[in-house]
Amino acid sequence: MSKTECKAAKEMTQAMEETMQRLRGRFQAITEHLEVQIEEMGTRISCLEENVMELMTEAGMDEQADSKVADGLPQ
Repeated sequence: MSKTECKAAKEMTQAMEETMQRLRGRFQAITEHLEVQIEEMGTRISCLEENVMELMTEAGMDEQADSKVADGLPQ
């Protein structure tokens, strides 16, 4: 391999390593962003479930649902 080919190979290797580092950084940032969004969505779903249960209790529907389960009827 000539000196110019060797230099070109080293430059190409360096460019690829830099590209991989940038991609790794972007992937990490996207992963962290998605994890935060998933946590937020889980919190929202939990709050929604609690609100629905409270509304069902206020409406007296929880007693109806309990009696249907006891009778073996679909809800």
